[in-house]
Amino acid sequence: MNGWILAATVGLGGGGAAALWGVTTGSPGRRVIAQNLTTSAVCPALLLLSQGYGRPAYVDLALLMALLGPVGTLVFARLLADDLADERPSAWGLTWAAAGLAAAVVIALCVAGGPGRAMVKLLVIGALLIGGNVIASRALAGGFREVRGG
Repeated sequence: MNGWILAATVGLGGGGAAALWGVTTGSPGRRVIAQNLTTSAVCPALLLLSQGYGRPAYVDLALLMALLGPVGTLVFARLLADDLADERPSAWGLTWAAAGLAAAVVIALCVAGGPGRAMVKLLVIGALLIGGNVIASRALAGGFREVRGG
């Protein structure tokens, strides 16, 4: 076991435990936040596992999760709009912690891999993951004031 795999195990353990706790306890708002956290924890872990095992296919799976995870959160937020209207879940601390984790993992992997196409792909994954997580969390907290109906 190398350091990359150990970091992925720690990230999955902490993020997975928090997501499992959020899904099993609480209101629908907490469960949707936990679904968003799952994507935010698994995607950086896949990037770390890709480096640890030397399998670039895991990076493609992380890219797919970075694209579809926040979309899934937005779909659940739309479907559960009536249930979420009473209580607006807010997890800004968790959102910024997940964004910091994603940024740290992407920067570490960019430094380890060096410049090239793989670095560009990592930067795109990081931007999608952080941006999607922030947008999904903002949508769950009540939407954007400037958007009509949101």
